[in-house]
Amino acid sequence: MKKFGFLSFGHYADVPGSRVRTAADMLRQSIDLAVAAEEAGIDGAYFRVHHFARQAASPIPLLAAIGARTSRIEMGTGVIDMRYEQSAQLAEQASAVDLISGGERLQLGISRGSPEPALRGWESFERIPGPGENAIDMARRQALELLRALEGEGIAPADPEQAHDRAVLTPEGKLRIEPRSESLRQRIWWGAGSRSTALWAAEHGFNLQSSTLLLEDDGRELGDLQAEQIEQYRDAWREAGWDWEPRVSVSRSIIPIVDEESERYFGIRAQAERRDQVGVIDGVLARFGRSYIGSPDQIVEELRQDAAVMAADTVLVTVPNMLGVEFNARLFESLAKDVKPQLG
Repeated sequence: MKKFGFLSFGHYADVPGSRVRTAADMLRQSIDLAVAAEEAGIDGAYFRVHHFARQAASPIPLLAAIGARTSRIEMGTGVIDMRYEQSAQLAEQASAVDLISGGERLQLGISRGSPEPALRGWESFERIPGPGENAIDMARRQALELLRALEGEGIAPADPEQAHDRAVLTPEGKLRIEPRSESLRQRIWWGAGSRSTALWAAEHGFNLQSSTLLLEDDGRELGDLQAEQIEQYRDAWREAGWDWEPRVSVSRSIIPIVDEESERYFGIRAQAERRDQVGVIDGVLARFGRSYIGSPDQIVEELRQDAAVMAADTVLVTVPNMLGVEFNARLFESLAKDVKPQLG
């Protein structure tokens, strides 16, 4: 059965119509969204990570709280910007979240991040590229360091006068991170916005989160571009010789029109957003996916024509979190009852 999760950008603003006016509102409601999604039968609760903006930014405490409040639903990110992270610290914190939630639910999406309001904001977090590196190189290096830490590689030299716990020593006499979730290594995802990045993810053993946009527009629809990316990724995975099956997700804006409120907010957009959008990001032509808005039956038929949705094992549905928990809970119920079973 194909998995369906929600993806929240974690927006908050004190504006007319918003039910998420403060950061505290956003964080508490994010936990409630995960609980509502689990109760409805949705498979995953995922959160975007953006710094220096009125959006979700610090996922580890949020995911820990969700892990303690729920029992089944997967929890994840899409994505953590590795330009801002210290690898060993993230490995420790993510392992703790995974262990709190039972040891099998965390799905950690990471990447080099997306355009942001800050100019080289990672430098304000004291993350500086090394000699000969740019910020993208640094993000990839730190991502691979994260994998090695989760695999149990020694990080720090042991102090012979203090290091008495031999359980965390490697054969080389170095200390591993603790706590460590040993299975988490196979649940790290890379957010890829191009075919070449997807190939890099396969080479290094990351699951694939195909981005909400692709930086390689050639006139084809996003679903067709992503389907090609997914096929190339899986071929590269097999060539790399990894001994487990990877997972692949795509993100889509899906709004079932199920009542007067959803019709009032989104009905007028159903026709206007039926096509992909094309724009320029970082000087590169990029393609953004269309929205799927309409009756559940109509949405199912349209999603069946989306080659990437059918190729992926996981669909992340972006949700209008500023409309509050009750609105999104009804959306979850329709996705779980009317859409997910038809696309299995």
